[in-house]
Amino acid sequence: MFTGIIEEVGTVKAVIKSTKSAKIIIGASRILEGTKNGDSISTNGVCLTVTEIYDNSFTVDVMAETMRKSSLSGLSQGDKVNLERALQVGDRLGGHMVSGHIDGTGTIRNTQKEDNAVWVTISADAMILRYIIPKGSITIDGISLTVAYVDDTIFKVSIIPHTKEVTTLLNKKVGDYVNLECDLVGKYIEKLLKPKEKQEEHCNIDLEFLSRNGFL
Repeated sequence: MFTGIIEEVGTVKAVIKSTKSAKIIIGASRILEGTKNGDSISTNGVCLTVTEIYDNSFTVDVMAETMRKSSLSGLSQGDKVNLERALQVGDRLGGHMVSGHIDGTGTIRNTQKEDNAVWVTISADAMILRYIIPKGSITIDGISLTVAYVDDTIFKVSIIPHTKEVTTLLNKKVGDYVNLECDLVGKYIEKLLKPKEKQEEHCNIDLEFLSRNGFL
């Protein structure tokens, strides 16, 4: 579990691809403090398991399903990635509860500066947009952000200078993909309120029933 508060921007040192999966080596420093093999690190919003640790880098394995469903498949040497270690009990929850299990990807459609902030417009699939609400939380490439606008095709967030400085979001270009994770609460509520499918009702009316009830 994560909070969406980025601790460090790492640098991809190598991407070793197999047929459908990949091994990624990421250069970092702060994120490695206290980290050991088997720990979880959110990498551009995707929860990945550390498999090897070196002095200034760590390695993660990315399975085929993650490559298909996330923007990690497009990473190459030199790319920057947002990093966050798993939440520890007792830490301040500065963002919101983030699982690191993304719902899919969105596409950056526009960026527009307004005074000290930058508006970012992102399009996404309807199945993702259904869980996004105005003033609700959204995780974009691992960053906890507040939704400022949403309609049937796009949503918008506003990026303050601090977020610009400590994350990769505003390094993205129009047309780039970003990983999206919707707030967990909405998905749980939908699941709980969804009516159970009615079991097929079997007709028990036969000749014996009709005779017993005076119809024959």
